[in-house]
Amino acid sequence: MSNPQLHGFFLRYAVALLCVLTAACSTLPDVSNLSASVAQVSAAGSAPANGPARLAMLAAMEEAVTNSPLVKGNKVTLLFDGPDTMTAMIAAIQQAKSTINFETYIFDQDQLGLQFADLLIEKQRAGVQVNIIYDSVGSIGTPTEFFERMRAAGIRLVEFNPVNPLKRFGRWQLNHRDHRKILVVDGKTGFTGGVNISAAYANSSLFRARRRADSGAIGWRDTHLQIEGPAVASLQLLFLQTWGTQHAEDLPDLDYFPKLDNAGDKTVHVLSTQPDSDYSLYKAYILAIQQARKSIHITTPYFTPDRQLVDALVAAAKRGVDVTLILPGVTDIGLMFHAGQSFYTQLLSTGIHIYQLQVAVLHAKTAVIDGSWSTVGSANLDIRSFLHNYEANVIVIDEQFGREMEKAFREDIRGSQQITLEQWQQRPLSERIKEWAARSLGYWL
Repeated sequence: MSNPQLHGFFLRYAVALLCVLTAACSTLPDVSNLSASVAQVSAAGSAPANGPARLAMLAAMEEAVTNSPLVKGNKVTLLFDGPDTMTAMIAAIQQAKSTINFETYIFDQDQLGLQFADLLIEKQRAGVQVNIIYDSVGSIGTPTEFFERMRAAGIRLVEFNPVNPLKRFGRWQLNHRDHRKILVVDGKTGFTGGVNISAAYANSSLFRARRRADSGAIGWRDTHLQIEGPAVASLQLLFLQTWGTQHAEDLPDLDYFPKLDNAGDKTVHVLSTQPDSDYSLYKAYILAIQQARKSIHITTPYFTPDRQLVDALVAAAKRGVDVTLILPGVTDIGLMFHAGQSFYTQLLSTGIHIYQLQVAVLHAKTAVIDGSWSTVGSANLDIRSFLHNYEANVIVIDEQFGREMEKAFREDIRGSQQITLEQWQQRPLSERIKEWAARSLGYWL
């Protein structure tokens, strides 16, 4: 197993076991009538047919549900897989003049991690203040010396919710993980999505490639975003708020929020979720599914949804919406893989289409609904992401961006195998037992 695989295999089991033994169950909010509760924001309670009026209505409904404004005037660039994402992030870091704020779940000490750390140390020594949050569970396999070398260079580091309760006094919150991936450079350029700092991202996943799968090392299939414009301030605020939750030393008093001019024409919503929050990201996702008229195209690697999310997808399929899911065919976490498959029979029997991505490990967390509502971020469609983790997603309400997302979705379909109900019903009993056992732990995965 690779290092990320070891993280997933052992730590998911360990966290699940500890939570079963020590944690009380909390629940997501009731969103069954979410659309009805905000219907008054549309004219006369009826939705416009299509075009700009409908997009404006959807934006207003989302603002009402999440109690946070959408931000206009942004440039949003899609980044696919590790090499594309790392090239863009490294270029931004190299141009940094004042601050670099970096938040990640996994920060490995491998060739890619060392390259990234060396660049951050170089910028710190050049007078740029570098601040890093890394998750204690996600980076549990990384030697302490790796982080101490950066700290010795003047970089400020915070280990999020340490596994060892003696490292930080106060409430021990092992089950609350920082799964966000955020980079903000000079308060002007932001990145977020699914990409960690790990050797799994050193190579392409064959996305948009025509070469054979055996022609070289294959990286994980993922999606990230680069953002310029006023919405970068929202990513910066998320980083600083997370830093504050860890009772860490105060950050240097620098200009983390410079004036941000419009950089493009994209309307963006930066949404987050964390334990005991208002679950704005969950609500926005459910609302978009409930409002879908034509298509719901979702890509997610870890699929253990709650009942309400399943009900929303099924209801959409029953009203004639094309609901298509791309799920993993190759996985790094067997437990999650089988838990996700436990939903296949119910979904397929209601007309939902399921594809499994082949060859590469799927790690992208994306969706495009009706070709105009899109999201990219760190949140999986599982209970953990919406209930227990610190997550960040960017929602883009824009038809042009939606077309880019649809194009990428079709490309992933090309590299996937469709699962039919007839085929699925022929699977062996041993697989059904694995699915049942994994789903029984769904709340804690």
